[in-house]
Amino acid sequence: MVGDWLARREMLTPHKVALVDAERGNRPVTYREWNRAANRTANRLRSLGVGRGDLVAVLSMNCVEYLDIWFACGKLGAIMQTLNWRLTATELSALLGDAVPHVLIYGSNFNAQVNAIRGAVPSIKHYSALDGDNMVAPDDVAFAERDYCPDDAPPAVALTLDAPWAICYTGGTTGLPKGAILTHGNVAWNSINTVVSWGLVPTDRTILNSPLFHTGGLNVLTAPLVHIGGTSIVCKGFDPAQVFDFIDNGDVNLYFGVPTMFVAMQQHPRWDTADFSRLRWVISGGAPCPPPIFERWWERGVEFKMGYGMTESGPNTFWLPSEEVRRKPGSVGLPLFHVDVKAIEPDGSECAPGEIGELLIRGPQVVPGYWNRAEESAQTIVDGWLHTGDLARRDEEGFYYIVGRLKEMFISGGENIYPAEIEAVLAGHHDVESTALIGVPDAHWGEVGCAIVTVRSGSAITAEGLLDYARERLARFKVPKQIIFTDSLPVTGAGKTDKRLLMELYGQGSPAGKQK
Repeated sequence: MVGDWLARREMLTPHKVALVDAERGNRPVTYREWNRAANRTANRLRSLGVGRGDLVAVLSMNCVEYLDIWFACGKLGAIMQTLNWRLTATELSALLGDAVPHVLIYGSNFNAQVNAIRGAVPSIKHYSALDGDNMVAPDDVAFAERDYCPDDAPPAVALTLDAPWAICYTGGTTGLPKGAILTHGNVAWNSINTVVSWGLVPTDRTILNSPLFHTGGLNVLTAPLVHIGGTSIVCKGFDPAQVFDFIDNGDVNLYFGVPTMFVAMQQHPRWDTADFSRLRWVISGGAPCPPPIFERWWERGVEFKMGYGMTESGPNTFWLPSEEVRRKPGSVGLPLFHVDVKAIEPDGSECAPGEIGELLIRGPQVVPGYWNRAEESAQTIVDGWLHTGDLARRDEEGFYYIVGRLKEMFISGGENIYPAEIEAVLAGHHDVESTALIGVPDAHWGEVGCAIVTVRSGSAITAEGLLDYARERLARFKVPKQIIFTDSLPVTGAGKTDKRLLMELYGQGSPAGKQK
């Protein structure tokens, strides 16, 4: 049956704990309870006029209700539009105006944005408040009214695998973010690839604290664990102390996060005493992970893996087998069971082992395109191959390594410079908190590297000291010609370093007083 995952999961394992609601005293929710809640949600949305093909926008921190909405949309053939709560009201209005949702469901943290949006998007017929006691307007609908709806499944909708289920926005650095269309087939095949290739089992339990507006929150482990009958602990957001609580209590054996989360954990006082013995593995995604981060996990006996994925690719694409984790440091591994990948030269020919080229991905988990972006869809997905814009190489044994972004690469004195490589080395210095490398004009070399760096509190590191560190670890042509210290690095709406803004700020070199 396409669409109603929870009905099938209730049928197979009704009493298995599906979710743990960390915001309500770690309340367990069985698959039967979750399916009935999703049914009530679907029936309520249906009473508001939501049907097949209609959009339901969600602006909220993580919560169990967010997941109820997602699977309720699946039952109705409706489409969930995820909204990045880091965006401004102006940016949100643009996305809503583009997608024309029928309903906007919001959390009380975002009342100000909703108040600013109200009236700007005529398609929105109903505003629904997750916190019924804290609504923006008196005629808004309390989400809790769904509790008075029947918990029987709504009338079945005939869906095919190419029916859209969710829109997740990519973290672009120029213009309006693009809404990748995740179909029922995309979600299902990503789940199949993950379960089969990563070896998920029904006893697996994870912490869901990556934002649900991002494909990482929805699809790295959440949907696959529903497929296999596992358990997700739903947290409002990332709190390192809370993560350590769940790890120490043995409540979790798998964990997905992004490098900034792992850095925060390693800087936390509980890092040295945490009991990691019950963790099967930890996987990092979303951005390149510097070696010092995963090496510290290895020192604690944890199988820490590098991951790679894009919203457009499912996102899960590779897997690094356990026996290869330390033999292939920095590798994202081998393509998943039903995924084809290759790296290509600018002329379209496939790269030989060791050569660097653009990574292309093909498979049933690749999205059909972007919402209302036909031209960009056609440019990105060509003959079934997703052109990622990322640079990769494979070794003689077929293991892949992500080198950086195609658009971020620059040429210095005829040599290709890949910022991710240099950033990983600089991040290995114990005084460096975060770093980003950009190419800046140079009369002799054409372009040279300029590293923008934030340092840990109390650090006395100088630019020359950091350059000396880099010279010991990098070929001469790769060493940045300039270090700029700053208090913080700007980020995009998706939480990634905003290289475009860094180019605007520092693209001509160091502002006065910024370099040590």
